[in-house]
Amino acid sequence: MNMPTPRRSRNEQVADRLHSAAIHLLRSLRKVDEATGLTAPRLSALSVIVFGGPKTLGQLAALEQVRPPTMTRLVTALEEGGYVTRRADSSDARLTMIHATRRGEAIMALGRSKRVTNLTARLASMTTDEVKELERAADLMSRVASVEVPVK
Repeated sequence: MNMPTPRRSRNEQVADRLHSAAIHLLRSLRKVDEATGLTAPRLSALSVIVFGGPKTLGQLAALEQVRPPTMTRLVTALEEGGYVTRRADSSDARLTMIHATRRGEAIMALGRSKRVTNLTARLASMTTDEVKELERAADLMSRVASVEVPVK
């Protein structure tokens, strides 16, 4: 016997559509990132450092939601590629901070520029009113992203 599915609230329906659209958009833009030659996990970790400032290995692992040994391997590869350096923290020499190099900053700036160019080309197929709607949606998505909700 089939059980009826519970009716979802409008917020749940919108959240589901937003989740799906965001994943599809990010997956399609990930293809642009392949040109950097860096894996997605390395680009993600480098992005945190470039746009969020120097981090300890533990902070970076927590932010990227990976175990410290995994982050150690990622940071070592980034360091070998010249994208990051490790330096003692100026306020506590016991801590090692991971800093982006100019090369790391440049690859992230280039990647962002290519993704924005790709998105700009996609927007060219939209009407002026649709672009205005997307502008409003981007503002709202930024607000949604900034809301902290405990994970259950």
